[in-house]
Amino acid sequence: MSKFKNKTVWITGASDGIGKEMAIQLAEKGARIILTARNKEKLAAVQQSLAGEGHVVFPMDLLKTEEIPAAAEKLLAQVQNIDVLVNNAGISQRSLTKDTDLSVDRKMMELDFFAVVILTKALLPHMLQRKSGQIVTISSVAGIAGVPMRSAYCAAKHAVKGFMGSLRAESYKDNLEVIVVTPGSIRTNISKNALEGDGKAHGTTDPAIANGIPVEDCVKKIVRGMERGEPEILIANTKERMVVLLRRFFPKQLFKVLRNIKTT
Repeated sequence: MSKFKNKTVWITGASDGIGKEMAIQLAEKGARIILTARNKEKLAAVQQSLAGEGHVVFPMDLLKTEEIPAAAEKLLAQVQNIDVLVNNAGISQRSLTKDTDLSVDRKMMELDFFAVVILTKALLPHMLQRKSGQIVTISSVAGIAGVPMRSAYCAAKHAVKGFMGSLRAESYKDNLEVIVVTPGSIRTNISKNALEGDGKAHGTTDPAIANGIPVEDCVKKIVRGMERGEPEILIANTKERMVVLLRRFFPKQLFKVLRNIKTT
């Protein structure tokens, strides 16, 4: 029997990409899915595509971080319990540090870090009381290495990785599984939706993303890691895996490589 049979899974950023595919694959394993993103119509379409019944559309704008605690309380009253939280919602960046308006840095941190922290803290008492739960956060290889034209994105992903590492150490005795997923280039709309230095959408797909790992394959590995309770799940191509290894064992060599890396 699947670990997720009859479990309630809350997925943010569920209208597209990794979040949508996670909803599909976890529903196939018998989970009840709570779908969150800003676009209610897209969420409804995803809901209709899911196997099983009882899935919930729960629209939220996670940039309105002050509204998150009350929204989480409202949802808990509606569904009674949440077994798994998947912090997937986020946005990327495509601009040099010197060309990036501070408002973009703040927006990146607000969505990719603070919204994750606030939502996690909103559900944490519930999971600690039940002494059961799984918190899954989608980070990035950018959360390991500082990549050109991604300064704010890298900062947020480094931050969330550190936060979840501390939470994992603190909550192990309470039977909570804290999982950080580190994807590399995955075929999603992440680069199309990324912000440029002035806050406008990038609007194009990077070659690395276009030639990246299919989202279905990525999510299969995520779900497999969730079933096993793996604390960290790396999903990346050979070059991106080398970045992770170099950062750990040969940081000076990596820094030299990153000086000349071509990013868009």
